[in-house]
Amino acid sequence: MRQKTGVRTLILLRHGQTEWNANDRMQGQIDTDLTDLGRRQAKEAARELMSHKAVGLISSDLRRAYDTALALSEHSGLEVVREPRLRETHLGDWQGMGDVEVDSLYPGARLEWRMDATFTPPNGESKLEVGARALPVVQELFDERQDWPGATMILVAHGGLIAALTAALLDLPPRNWPALGGLANASWVQLSSHGPSPDRPGWRLDVWNAAAKVAPDVI
Repeated sequence: MRQKTGVRTLILLRHGQTEWNANDRMQGQIDTDLTDLGRRQAKEAARELMSHKAVGLISSDLRRAYDTALALSEHSGLEVVREPRLRETHLGDWQGMGDVEVDSLYPGARLEWRMDATFTPPNGESKLEVGARALPVVQELFDERQDWPGATMILVAHGGLIAALTAALLDLPPRNWPALGGLANASWVQLSSHGPSPDRPGWRLDVWNAAAKVAPDVI
């Protein structure tokens, strides 16, 4: 995609598939590994995304995201910077459970969680809290990276965090956060900043849930 002078492009890439994704288990901040399919997905995403004019590669420090980012690094030569603030939502007592188990123990709660950005899983964090945790990462990059205008920054993270960060960047009212749905493994979001400063970034949503190709696990 052709870059406009001064426009900051931000790509938020979800990690490749894990066994927990395949088995509908709630990962949260539990550190899980990519499957063979997940590693292939990461390589496909790398071939697609590194054609962009990327100048930075920042990743959640959880393995599934970091290993996905390494595929981009190997394709581009960019160093991966670990960033703990890009970890997935802490799901509290739900972490490690399957979807069916959560629905059995907490009837209706998962639906409420998806529909209400203020809802907090037991001993976990809400989507609003996740967005507030991640937003400063982008604000700091905006302020510090003088090479970003006219180029692309890539953040590799997790589906819940990416949705929350996108909503926070766009300054959506909390009631509208559920409009940003789920992301497939190794899919990405693209935003562009047309504003003059971190206080007035002028973010626009360009792409949601793009992928290099449809993965066999979702056909």
